[in-house]
Amino acid sequence: MTIDLAKVEATLLAAADAAAAKTLPLFRTNLGVDNKLAAGFDPVTEADRSAETAIRAVIGENFPDHAIIGEEWGNSGDSEYTWIIDPVDGTRAFITGVPVWGTLIGFAHDGVAIAGVMAQPFIGETFLASPGSATYHRNSLTRPLRTSGQTELGPSSVFTTTPSLFSSPELMAKWKALEAATQLQRFGLDCYGYALLAAGHADIVIEPFLNTYDIAALVPIIRQAGGAIACWDGSEPTGGGNVVAAATPALLEKALAVVNAA
Repeated sequence: MTIDLAKVEATLLAAADAAAAKTLPLFRTNLGVDNKLAAGFDPVTEADRSAETAIRAVIGENFPDHAIIGEEWGNSGDSEYTWIIDPVDGTRAFITGVPVWGTLIGFAHDGVAIAGVMAQPFIGETFLASPGSATYHRNSLTRPLRTSGQTELGPSSVFTTTPSLFSSPELMAKWKALEAATQLQRFGLDCYGYALLAAGHADIVIEPFLNTYDIAALVPIIRQAGGAIACWDGSEPTGGGNVVAAATPALLEKALAVVNAA
């Protein structure tokens, strides 16, 4: 089966717009927050649920035979092509009014994400990738996405959502080793950090325990912008896991060496 990549891109953008129509009216409002966990805190809101419903409707209209994996409404369909949805990545940021959350929609073929979008509608930014292309959009501005090209750890800037994700002594040792090897560390950016890496403003993002819907959309954005991304064992990250993204393959190799030596 061949796929119409122009139609895939158009569907990604239309689905992101449909999600924005649900999320933006609720952002910075006193919306209710539910907790998915009996112990701990994993928030979900009506913005998450309604945005995923809207995204699924757009995908279903354009590609009714494709499979879908969504954070809120689970899995449907069986196909070599899969759409992977996180309607609001960074719900903690969303409920605290911080505009670093984003809508993530990935498109995978045989388990590898080949196209994706990260949309931050409050700021009005869209990061879009498909084979051979990675672009940044804001209002009338469109430009290619390119990573920083950094190849050395020493001058690198590193993002992670929070060091508390490294929740065991073994994991914390890995974070501390990478922190010591790099120049600058910033926290709390969720998917926006990966988008900034693709745009050349950061050099490394490292996170443990990602689900497929946390990362699939970002994989092609990083790769098509010239970056590299893998699980800590070097495997394909589309399905989730412990993940490192870097501005170049050379920098990824060095970051993985530090993480795996710790």
